[in-house]
Amino acid sequence: MAGNSQRRGARRTSGSKKGASVGSGGQRRQGLEGKGPTPAAKDRPGHPAARRSKAKDRAASKPRREGGGGKRPRDVVAGRNPVVEALRAGIPAVELLVQQRTDLDERVQEAVTLADAAGLPIKEVPRSTVDDAAGDVVHQGVVLVTQPFQYSDLNALLGTQNPLWVVLDQVTDPHNLGAIARSAAAFAATALLIPQRRSAPVTPAAWRTSAGALARLPVCQIGNVSQTLQTLQEHGAFCVGLDGEAHHDLGELAKLSDGPLALVVGAEGRGLGSLVAKRCDLLVSIPMTAATESLNASVAAGIALHWVAAHRNRETTAPSR
Repeated sequence: MAGNSQRRGARRTSGSKKGASVGSGGQRRQGLEGKGPTPAAKDRPGHPAARRSKAKDRAASKPRREGGGGKRPRDVVAGRNPVVEALRAGIPAVELLVQQRTDLDERVQEAVTLADAAGLPIKEVPRSTVDDAAGDVVHQGVVLVTQPFQYSDLNALLGTQNPLWVVLDQVTDPHNLGAIARSAAAFAATALLIPQRRSAPVTPAAWRTSAGALARLPVCQIGNVSQTLQTLQEHGAFCVGLDGEAHHDLGELAKLSDGPLALVVGAEGRGLGSLVAKRCDLLVSIPMTAATESLNASVAAGIALHWVAAHRNRETTAPSR
């Protein structure tokens, strides 16, 4: 009966109220509160920046070996195609790391086969181990641990007949280095010459961009670029620098393609250093529309190398009269 407060269940005792009749009563306040500022990328587990920071801290915590008696530091080649190319070329390696449960396509299977034939240890490891070994380089589940890259001796190559040298000046991007190496190998360059200072060395990133070309192309580390060009000139090479402001174009380069040649490539934006530009026998530009200010260093090098190779092939395949 309505109003009968004596019937069973008609009253609510303290604490028996099951929900708010008006508003939330603060029950959802916690859900509305913010969670604080977004953590920095290096503090987020699994983020590439976090992996790089972790690898950097780990490297900094390792004691440095003084003198020449300790073991040399090891390097890595990451990515399926670069790893296969490195193994095909017989690059001195230590071990092959394969990520657990990775997709075993033809490249991975070939890498495992080549590593096994070379007597290298093959380790199936967690992704975290492969990530740490590769650093910030995309590894596709495969990393080859190698000894440091072995640079070639320029003096041993100076006697090459009709050489085509590719000389880099202030190219600091390893991806540009790798792309230029790929073009240099494709168009039969004798060697790639890179300065020891203010230039990208051969790194896993360069290996990956080169698609394995660095396994086939001699790479020489040089000191002063201008002095190296003088040495090449003394051995009969004509030095041609790529310069977007030059008055001569690639047509002038074609006239020189049948003899010893050094193609000098500068960094995008800065271009060639002033002393290097003065040392060159000729500066040439690549004709472009006015809307394009400059080309990427690797693109410019690829165009010029193709131009030289095309005219050299024309000379060697021309019919005799």
